[in-house]
Amino acid sequence: MKKLLLVLFVLIAFAANSILCRIALKSGYADPETFSMLRLLGGAITLFAWHLVRGKLKEIRWKITEAVLLCAYVFFFSMAYVQLNTATGALLLFGSVQVCMIGWGVIKGEKLSGYKSAGIAIAVGGIIMLLLPGATAPPLIPAMTMVVSGLAWGAYSVRGKNILSPAGTTAGNFILSIPVILILSFIRREPVHTDTSGILLALISGGLASGVAYVLWYQLVATLPSATASTLQLSVPCIAAGGGVLFLGEVPDVRIMLCTLVVLAGIGIVISADQKQRKASERVLPAEKK
Repeated sequence: MKKLLLVLFVLIAFAANSILCRIALKSGYADPETFSMLRLLGGAITLFAWHLVRGKLKEIRWKITEAVLLCAYVFFFSMAYVQLNTATGALLLFGSVQVCMIGWGVIKGEKLSGYKSAGIAIAVGGIIMLLLPGATAPPLIPAMTMVVSGLAWGAYSVRGKNILSPAGTTAGNFILSIPVILILSFIRREPVHTDTSGILLALISGGLASGVAYVLWYQLVATLPSATASTLQLSVPCIAAGGGVLFLGEVPDVRIMLCTLVVLAGIGIVISADQKQRKASERVLPAEKK
């Protein structure tokens, strides 16, 4: 039950990032670059303070590759959300995450049952349906930008399966993003645009929905198969769509609703396949002991 509650919190936090970012950009509270910088800064401050209060600064780990992936995810994420609505952006993001994580799992020898493969195919099919040309298809450039963001987050999640200190590594990744923030602040040509609301939304996104949630995700992803972890994340667009309706008045059209239902069906099949596989393993182990 505890694990399930943690998974639910993380998935809601991931959806909150889409909602908070979209609110800030759509309402003109911040430009995408400034929102990204403040989001990373919020995560760095929150996790550094948490380690400082606990007297655990020595546990902070420095992973340059992960920090670069984190920055790529955050900046491309904000850039894409300038033109994408909440649900569409989230669906594209986590669909790309799934492709990255499942592909890596297969490369590393993770076995997929026929039932699970069918579920993954159905979920990915829902993403493809969304991208097909049509009157309500998302703009291509923003859509591809969000796909790049998703691939960066997928790679970040995959690398997280091998770490020993989720909290320390996540803190280090956010802190290492600060030099990137400083460099971009000096070379950017457009003036900074933000207000109190934009700053608050970005810091909440960075500190709670990103920093804290990523620590928990790092802990969870190490205990889940890559296919399961990536597919569970595909529930985030459904949560984000609800937030888009509630906070932004973005009522999903028939196309996005249909695609979301297809994705959810795929998720259900994958989870069911995992449960069957787990039960089968539990039956085999006692038999081996005899």
